[in-house]
Amino acid sequence: MNFITSSSTLLKHLQSISGVLSTNSTLPILDNFLFSIVGKDLTISASDLETTMITKLDVQSEEDGKIAIPAKLILEVLKSMPDQPCTIKINQSNFAIEIVYDNGKSKMPGFSGEEFPKLPKTEYNSAIELTGELLSRAINKTIFATGVDDMRPVLSGVYCHFSPEDITFVATDAHKLVRYRRSDASTTSSASFILPKKPLNLLKSNLRGDEKVSLQYNESNATFTFGDIILVCRLIDGKYPNYEAVIPKESPNLLTIDRVQFLGSLKRVAIFSNKTTHQVKLKIAGSELSLFAEDIDFSNEASERLTCNYDGDDIEIGFNSRFLVEMLASIDTEIVKLAMSEPTKPGLLMPADGENDKEDILMLVMPVMINR
Repeated sequence: MNFITSSSTLLKHLQSISGVLSTNSTLPILDNFLFSIVGKDLTISASDLETTMITKLDVQSEEDGKIAIPAKLILEVLKSMPDQPCTIKINQSNFAIEIVYDNGKSKMPGFSGEEFPKLPKTEYNSAIELTGELLSRAINKTIFATGVDDMRPVLSGVYCHFSPEDITFVATDAHKLVRYRRSDASTTSSASFILPKKPLNLLKSNLRGDEKVSLQYNESNATFTFGDIILVCRLIDGKYPNYEAVIPKESPNLLTIDRVQFLGSLKRVAIFSNKTTHQVKLKIAGSELSLFAEDIDFSNEASERLTCNYDGDDIEIGFNSRFLVEMLASIDTEIVKLAMSEPTKPGLLMPADGENDKEDILMLVMPVMINR
């Protein structure tokens, strides 16, 4: 089994799926790429058992076959090689691999392709087609709000709800919550599932934005197909909490402010906040917003004042500055709105003027107790 391909093309395809590889794999075979040739088509797979990525490219080949090739070694070889045709020769009797290029060759041991875990045959009962731009935005707007608590695995992924009216993506770690809704995509029937963070990050790094993405799903698996990539992942099993119940129905105190100014002030003031709570106090009166942070243990404190538009009663409320910074950084608009009711109730952050009237973004952040 021999084949010829461009070194840079092969490297590009390998890098696109290499994020699946785990650093602490329980099965040694998963430290390899599976190369499979049928006709002139080379299919390369990488897997960690939970998530599998597959990419395809055309090569010059005379015979079919498959081999598991050490991922780290072949990536390092190709990274150090200028773009040129290279021939990969595989001895099917002992799985020895030889890479021949312009001014040299390298050898490494491979493994039987039969040892590589086979992708389970999955029956899908539902499908939806999304644009790469929509899916990429949905991931970017929500993934930072996912949790990392192993005791609550359902919070470690992004909840997806598809309906005939719209599609909704939700992420929360119980301290902050993001709901991203689009009315320009829908399905004929309602469905919901929880996508793990790892495949979402892999999608995020591979989506360009101008492609069509076919998503097929059932109760346990989802498959994304776009360009020359297929990503198959196992869904998180469990019931997602009723996130709508924690979103306040009324938040009469409304702050409207320049996003970049607010973000800059928060970042500066937060430097002096307590390193455990990261608390920044917001005091709003009239058209002035005061930000204050202190770390009593080190006698550090900082304050800034900003002009704003405010409609409501004077209020003092504390937030974890890291959460607010993450949320403000993920919003695109120049002006943002922060809606509050009282110091012990969640604040709602949202764009003041959406670039896209089909897009609805709502971010919720829980307050922290103000140090008196």
